[in-house]
Amino acid sequence: MLGLRTTIYKVSDMDQAKVWYSQAFSVKPYFNEPYYVGFNIGGYELGLQPTDVLAADKGDSVLSYWGVDDIQKEYDRLLNLGAKEHEAPTNVGGELMVATVRDPWGNVVGLIYNPYFELPDMDK
Repeated sequence: MLGLRTTIYKVSDMDQAKVWYSQAFSVKPYFNEPYYVGFNIGGYELGLQPTDVLAADKGDSVLSYWGVDDIQKEYDRLLNLGAKEHEAPTNVGGELMVATVRDPWGNVVGLIYNPYFELPDMDK
């Protein structure tokens, strides 16, 4: 295993989701087709795929957490963009903080403040 490469969120309106995720992550997509929209988020892939599944029918059995420097600020910003509360910022040990919101299509988007996490040096 090489590590996480892509997190995909299924959405019912690709055009609206593309705009929302561009604002939420402050980046424009690098790949933009009707069947897939891809964003580069700090070297990791955030993908959007179309679906007919209603938001109410989506579960939250798998969570991806996106690293942030200020979890409360980012949590509040996503709520202001139209996300819904899922789990408020919570300390989970030491300085680790996690939070989750539901995007406008019912997907759970995780946020994590983890000052202990370091990316591996791939040059070694």
